[in-house]
Amino acid sequence: MSTNHHDHDHAHDHDHEHLPETPFDPSYFQLMETVVRELLIEKGLMQPEDIRQAVDMMDSRTGSERAARVVARAWKDPEFKALLLSDPFAACEQLGISSGDYKMPGELRVVENTPGTHNVIVCTLCSCYPRFLMGIPPDWYKSRSYRSRMVVEPREVLKEFGTQVPEDVAVVVHDSTADLRFLVLPLQPAGTEHLSEQELAELITRDALIGVTTVKAQAA
Repeated sequence: MSTNHHDHDHAHDHDHEHLPETPFDPSYFQLMETVVRELLIEKGLMQPEDIRQAVDMMDSRTGSERAARVVARAWKDPEFKALLLSDPFAACEQLGISSGDYKMPGELRVVENTPGTHNVIVCTLCSCYPRFLMGIPPDWYKSRSYRSRMVVEPREVLKEFGTQVPEDVAVVVHDSTADLRFLVLPLQPAGTEHLSEQELAELITRDALIGVTTVKAQAA
């Protein structure tokens, strides 16, 4: 029997990184970013090079590679995995990754995929996301279609990402908030036990950490 769950026990409290409650297509925000950027440059408050360097810094410091490192360590080290599930911030600190680097508010919860459970993350009202680990959320994560449909028909949405979850596996949808962010701990692919942490990290994608795909034994 198909089983779906929706985990959302916390109210949203929007801050500067969140989208307004009125849903817009991503193109609206792309347009606003362009207008604001051009206005800042026109007023002499910033130069194009300043903006480019800031974006490069965010991408290099807060890409999903950080989260991939964390997951790879959890796959190799059972004690680290236990700490990651009980105290994610402390586990990240062991790898020199601090939530303070991006001033992430609230709590981080790591949800583990198992043979009987597949977890997936959404933010139904905005774009809450563990940016200090995952970088900037993709446009589809912020889209009205994903935010509204994932909680109603998760299996259908997962199919559109190429992920077929067996009917006997429960799909649990976790709704992020300003005070609570989620990270999926994917299942380690069979046959990869001999790989090093670095090799494992290279298999782990951003989409698998959100839960819309699974980790493959060979990198795409």
